[in-house]
Amino acid sequence: MSTTTVVQHPSSLQGARLPKWSPWAIAGGSVAVSVGLCLATGVESKIQWGLISALLFVFGSYVIASLVEGKRQAKDRIATSLVWVAFLVALVPLVSLVWTTIVRGIKVLDVYFLTHSMGVVSDTEPGGGIYAAIIGTLEQVGIATLIAAPVGVLTAIYLVEYGRGHLARAVTFFVDVMTGIPSIVAGLFILSLLLIFDMSFSGFAGALALAILMMPVVVRSTEEMLKLVPNELREASLALGVPKWRTILKVVLPTAIGGITTGVMLAVARIAGETAPVLLLVFGNPFINNNPFEGAQASLPLYIYQQYANSAGSEAAYDRAWAAALTLIAFVMILNLGARGIARWKAPKTGR
Repeated sequence: MSTTTVVQHPSSLQGARLPKWSPWAIAGGSVAVSVGLCLATGVESKIQWGLISALLFVFGSYVIASLVEGKRQAKDRIATSLVWVAFLVALVPLVSLVWTTIVRGIKVLDVYFLTHSMGVVSDTEPGGGIYAAIIGTLEQVGIATLIAAPVGVLTAIYLVEYGRGHLARAVTFFVDVMTGIPSIVAGLFILSLLLIFDMSFSGFAGALALAILMMPVVVRSTEEMLKLVPNELREASLALGVPKWRTILKVVLPTAIGGITTGVMLAVARIAGETAPVLLLVFGNPFINNNPFEGAQASLPLYIYQQYANSAGSEAAYDRAWAAALTLIAFVMILNLGARGIARWKAPKTGR
């Protein structure tokens, strides 16, 4: 019996590769060269420093990859570098906005600010809080969600599962049109109805305008999530003799519930910061009004606008406006975290 020894030779198709840490080294070198050039030429703008660093990073990645890996890999490197640069450029204003809001808003954000309202406190005087605005925002956004979410989800189910012919095309067209409606137009529409039926300002009127803005977002996001559900799941359920409505209820919706929940929360975040409809229909109220169906109410976006517009240069009003903005950002963040938790909890369990 003879033993055959197999000798493995390295593949000739595998060329030289840059180490994994090379992008970080190129980025660090680009920043160092950019800072040196800017200091030598007297450029003081940090934005210009960043732009020059980005250009050097892209150019350096291409040149080094061309020398080591070849032209083909260099093109891949430059595409990856452009993606990273675009991501960082998009991240800069977001981080700057959040950081500025935290620094300016943390001055007066405390338990007293969250549990008291303006009442008889003037906008130019220190003191007061946003309790009434928090109550108004929660009630208005909650009512709008109760109206828009079921209508949007059912509309998306019709378009994906049943929609055929002229009616489906008409519904799709009007959903696309509603997606681009300015918030002030939705507010004016509800205001015209208030004038026709001789109704007064209320949180419910503001919620109706917010629901109009929320519906197309829910429809579009839900529609896309339902389209991602594999048709094999529907066919398997129908092959077992399960009615279509029950297939949608027990198979399609549970599979897409994570994306649907996320879409609804994105729609809530879309309307939570709207000011124009609230300004027209809710009208603002420095006192607490827990009844959204009667009388003017406060809300966080309107509170921020009023504190800035009526500040007359008062530092206390500016601080309250920034603190209210920070609270609104935290509110939206909590909603998104809650949506992710619900989506993870309701997501279909996968086996081995």
